Amino acid sequence: MALSWYPGHMHKASKEVVKTLQRTQAVIEVLDARSPQASSNPHFAALCAEHPRIRILNKADLAEPAITEQWARYFNAQPRSLCLINGHESQLDAAQLILAARKLFQANDMPIGERQQLLIGGIPNVGKSTLLNNLCGRKLAKTGNEPAVTQTQQRVRLDDHWHLVDTPGLMWPKLEDQIAAYRLAATGTIRNTAVEAEDVAWFLAEELLTHYRTRLEQRFDLPASANDAETVMQAIAAARACIKAGGRVDWHKASEALLNEFRSGKLGRFSLERAPVRTSQTSSIEPTLENEHS
Repeated sequence: MALSWYPGHMHKASKEVVKTLQRTQAVIEVLDARSPQASSNPHFAALCAEHPRIRILNKADLAEPAITEQWARYFNAQPRSLCLINGHESQLDAAQLILAARKLFQANDMPIGERQQLLIGGIPNVGKSTLLNNLCGRKLAKTGNEPAVTQTQQRVRLDDHWHLVDTPGLMWPKLEDQIAAYRLAATGTIRNTAVEAEDVAWFLAEELLTHYRTRLEQRFDLPASANDAETVMQAIAAARACIKAGGRVDWHKASEALLNEFRSGKLGRFSLERAPVRTSQTSSIEPTLENEHS
């Protein structure tokens, strides 16, 4: 099943971003630390191509710290770019964000005037609204477990000189990279009504079996002989009592159990992507995925 999700309000929001950028000095892009590449909107990046960018690796408490640091170094090495990390264990505040913006401006020989405007964006359900509330020290944006809670822009004051424009979560019209799309669905970016839980859970089961097998063995008593997603889902069904009359597996209930435990962090900290590295044979950049046994 090919995944895609682009509600009508996002097209309107995209046009509003273009207008706001004309009065904006720098852009903040919020990424999911578990999948920074998949959660980076190429359409948003194209709109903001002329602006210096601060990338925030959000939900870092759900990702592997060492891999998150690798991503931070990767983004910090890019031109006109600075990367920050945010999670429950170490939450960013307005002062840290303003300091980062000043450093970014100074590194790019940009004047810092009396009034500076930053624009913050990201894909749905990446935690942008919660981050905004933490930055401002009060509840300004609605939050929720479902994506696309924020649907209109709002402008907030960080201090007397710095303002921040919050934008709705934006997807792009066509998700051409379906592996990335399934990673987004696994982390909860795509609304549940637009995807089949079983499809996403089986994809996630294969990813975890390949790269985090020990976690599955410890959490769901996965047998040593397990070598496919079906066996993983059967083990989850047995461990979470997702069994129908006659001993049949309730695949939907087992799928929801896996997705809920993955998204909440109960299953542990996972990084579905690693920062791109330069291959020895060519100058191309290739992404790699962490393996628990590497």
